[in-house]
Amino acid sequence: MTRIILFNKPFNVLSQFTDKGTESTKRQTLSDFIDVPGVYAAGRLDKDSEGLLVLTDNGKLQNRISDPKHKTTKSYWVQVEGIPSEEALTALREGVDLKDGRTAPAKIRRVEEPQGLWPRTPPIRFRKSVPDSWIEVTIAEGRNRQVRRMTAAVRHPTLRLIRHRIGEWRLADLAPGTWRDA
Repeated sequence: MTRIILFNKPFNVLSQFTDKGTESTKRQTLSDFIDVPGVYAAGRLDKDSEGLLVLTDNGKLQNRISDPKHKTTKSYWVQVEGIPSEEALTALREGVDLKDGRTAPAKIRRVEEPQGLWPRTPPIRFRKSVPDSWIEVTIAEGRNRQVRRMTAAVRHPTLRLIRHRIGEWRLADLAPGTWRDA
């Protein structure tokens, strides 16, 4: 029987079970939170991003979730610097040009700060002179740091990025650093 684990990856944790760094540069990994043999992350979430990570012991399922050709959608709450104009949001919806090519169209909408959101440690940088706002971004691609590069391309750098949905799986009320079987 396939095992599927949903994990709320905290900020500054690697999406892998081991760290190849030296002892003096050791970083937190999945093994600091999950002691289940034989499961592996289906896709990645940058160490400076938070939220839902799906782990499984089924290689075919792992591939289906992480390979962009299967078009598994992933949704993110993104706190950005500034308040994006309709023009900026339209550009994100239609696709933006990045160094590795144009992104596929994305679903973009303005949202309020998500309910029940946990504080980030360390907190994001705050500037009195520059407001921030939240958008929800849904994509089916999975390029390296794609959402961050997309928001930067429309001049609204990402301050905080939280993945809350992968396909049918949702973060729901899973606290940071905790996991549950799906």
